[in-house]
Amino acid sequence: MRRNAAKSLSSLSLGPERKVKCYNEYFVNGYVFHTEEYRHERKTYNSGVCVKGSTSSELEVDYYGRLEEVVKLQYHSEQNRVFLFKCYWYDTTDRGIRVDSHYDLVEINSKARLRNINDVFVFIKQC
Repeated sequence: MRRNAAKSLSSLSLGPERKVKCYNEYFVNGYVFHTEEYRHERKTYNSGVCVKGSTSSELEVDYYGRLEEVVKLQYHSEQNRVFLFKCYWYDTTDRGIRVDSHYDLVEINSKARLRNINDVFVFIKQC
């Protein structure tokens, strides 16, 4: 068991391989997600992403976005791989979001893109 753990850790320490694979769809947490491009001429819309989050001030903040790409990072071992969603994030301040108090539905202003964001990626398990 220790030998496998050491080998896995060694693989991670080398960083990911330079090649990445990109996908148009991914199934996770009981949902199928499609990239914006993939769904372009389809009747269904499954490229919306919601990530539960929090801030340093202990306020809960939900992040809403649109899936642009599904990226697989492969490390130097077949067992070590990470899937990420690259997303176009929306501003969820008062100008970018409205919650219907009766039905608890969230309405996003699609023109209110989150500005100055350095981190467009999220682990797929978080969505």
